[in-house]
Amino acid sequence: MATSYDYAPLFRSSVGFDRVFNLLENAQRARSISDWPPYDIVKTGDDTYRITVAVAGFSHDDLDLTTESNLLIIAGNKGEPSAEGYLHHGIAGRPFEHRFQLADHVRATSADLTNGLLSIDLVREIPEAMKPRKITIQAAPTPPNSEQAAQIEGQKVA
Repeated sequence: MATSYDYAPLFRSSVGFDRVFNLLENAQRARSISDWPPYDIVKTGDDTYRITVAVAGFSHDDLDLTTESNLLIIAGNKGEPSAEGYLHHGIAGRPFEHRFQLADHVRATSADLTNGLLSIDLVREIPEAMKPRKITIQAAPTPPNSEQAAQIEGQKVA
C-alpha cells in the first residue's frame, strides 16, 4: 500500500521551501527496494553525525565513497565470486549502493573501515556569512515637540 501526499497546500503558505518539498517527494518515490547492507545514522554532537554501514566481507578496494552536491553515495562491488565449491553461501557479497541526501553545508570529513563496519563522519559547517548576526537598530532623530516649538516662537515674538 503506497501513500501519496499532496504538498500543494503548503506551497501557498510558504516561501523558499520548494527544495524541501522536492526532497520529500523524491524520498517518497525513490524508496530503496533493498535496505541491504544495514546502516545506522547517529547524531554525535550538535553539528556532527556518523553513518555506519555493515559491510562484512568487503575490503577497502571493494568500497567507493563519493560526494556530489548534497549527496553522499556509498557503493560496494566485490567483483567476481571465487570459484570455490560452496556447500552453503550465506554471506552476501552482492553489489550495493546507498544514497544519502545531505543537508546544506554538511560534508564528509573521514571514513574508517574496522571489523566489517564502514563509518563515515559528517560535520555541518555553516559559513560565516550565513551565521546569525546581531543588527543594531539606529534611533531616528526625534522631531521637536509642539510645546517646544510654541515656546520658541513665543520668545521670538516678544
